[in-house]
Amino acid sequence: MSLAISTGRMIKGPLLAKGRAGALLAFLLVLPVAAVAAPDCRQASAVYTDRDGAYELRFTPIDSEAAAASNRFTLNVLKTSIELDGYVMPSDDPERTVGILMFKCPGGDVTGADLAACTIWRGTIYGANADGEIGNLQHEAITAADHIFLPGLGPAIRQSQIWGNDKANVAPWDVLAFKECAK
Repeated sequence: MSLAISTGRMIKGPLLAKGRAGALLAFLLVLPVAAVAAPDCRQASAVYTDRDGAYELRFTPIDSEAAAASNRFTLNVLKTSIELDGYVMPSDDPERTVGILMFKCPGGDVTGADLAACTIWRGTIYGANADGEIGNLQHEAITAADHIFLPGLGPAIRQSQIWGNDKANVAPWDVLAFKECAK
C-alpha cells in the first residue's frame, strides 16, 4: 500500500497512523528540507528548532556503552530560562524509540511518583530524513535526522507546569527541523 501526497512523494508500506496523528505525519512530509544538511552531523550533535522559533532541541553525547538511553537532549524554551532534560530509550514489542522529557526532576533515589510529577512529555520519538521516510530515532552515533517528530508535545506542554505567564506561552509543533550541528 502506498499513499501519494500532493508533493508527489510516496510513502511505501502500511500507513503508520490515522486521524490526527496521520495528519501530523502528512504535514511532516511536506516540510521543506533544512537549509543546513543533516548528513554531515551525528545525532549526538544535532540541534533542531520548531517552526515558530520558540523552542530549541539540542542533542548531547552520552558517550557510554553501558547507558540504557540511546540519546540525550535538552529542550529550551527560548526567551525564558526554562530548560527540560530528555532521553531516548529503545523499547520492545513493538520496537520503538521512546522519549521522555522532564523538568526539575529530583536527584538521587526517587520514586515513580517523583518521576511522574516532573515528567512533561513521554511518547514515541521519530526521525525523518530528507526524503520524508519516517522511522525510529537512531542511536547518537548515526547521521542526524532531518526532522524530529514528538507526537503530542505541544498539548503536553500546554498542560504542564512550564506553561503560563513568564513561562512557555507558545506551544511547539510536534515536528522540529534540523537547524545546525553543534561543535
